[in-house]
Amino acid sequence: MDNLAQKRDALMKLSHELGREDRGWAILGEGNTSIRVDPETFLVKASGCNLGTLSTDDLVACRTLPLVSFLERKNASDQEVDAALYACRTDEHAKKPSVETLFHAYLLSLPGIEFVGHTHAPAVNQILCSPRAKEFAQKRIFPDEVVCCGSESLYIPYTDPGLKLARAIRSGTSAYYKSNRIFPRVIVLQNHGIITIGATANSVLAAMMMAEKAASIWIGATLFGGPRFMSKAQVHRIASRRDEEVRKREMKL
Repeated sequence: MDNLAQKRDALMKLSHELGREDRGWAILGEGNTSIRVDPETFLVKASGCNLGTLSTDDLVACRTLPLVSFLERKNASDQEVDAALYACRTDEHAKKPSVETLFHAYLLSLPGIEFVGHTHAPAVNQILCSPRAKEFAQKRIFPDEVVCCGSESLYIPYTDPGLKLARAIRSGTSAYYKSNRIFPRVIVLQNHGIITIGATANSVLAAMMMAEKAASIWIGATLFGGPRFMSKAQVHRIASRRDEEVRKREMKL
C-alpha cells in the first residue's frame, strides 16, 4: 500500500470514530478531520459530508502553502475564500474542501502535528455555550484529563467560521506556544466546538474522548456545588510524572 493510501485509511478510521452515531459528537455534516500527507499536501474532509459514513470520495487532497499564505489576508469575501479552497485542491474534480480547511492547513503546518479532528461534542458544547467556557479551557478536574488533554486547553472566543476563525486559531496557538513551549492538544471554540491535534490518530481521539468525559463530569459536579478544580501544582505534578510519560507512549498519545 502506498503512502497516500495509508494516509487515506488512517483518516477514514479516525473520521468514523469521531463521527460514530452513538457518540453524537458530529451529526449530519458537522465536524471535520485532516491528516498531513507530506510537507506540501494534506487530506481533509469535504464540505457537508458525514464523518461517520465518510468515503474515500469525501476526502480532498489540498496544497498546504497556498492556504497558510491566504491567512495573511486580513479580509476576504466569502467568494474569495471559496475560490481559494477550490484552487488549493490537487485534483480539480474533487469535492469542495470544508470551510474549516484553512485552520487545518495551519495546524498541520506545525512541527509534530499529523492529525486534526474537529467535532461539536454535546457535553463540551454545553459548557462552551455557557459563561464558564474559558474556565473549562483553563482548569482541570482529574489526572487523566491532564494526561490526554494537556495542562490547559487553548480557548478561542466565538469567531466567524472560515478565514477569521483560522486567523484567531493561528494567533492563539502562537501565543500558547510562547507561554508553554508546547502546542495545545485541545482547542475549544466558544459557542462552536472542540479541536484536538496530535502526532497520531489515537492522540486526537483520546483527547476528544477525555474532553467529553471531563465536560460530563464538570456538568454533573455543578449539581453538588462544584466542580472542584485541581491546583496548578497538582496539574504540574501529573503533567511532569515520568510514569505518566510511559502511559502516554503505551497509549500512543
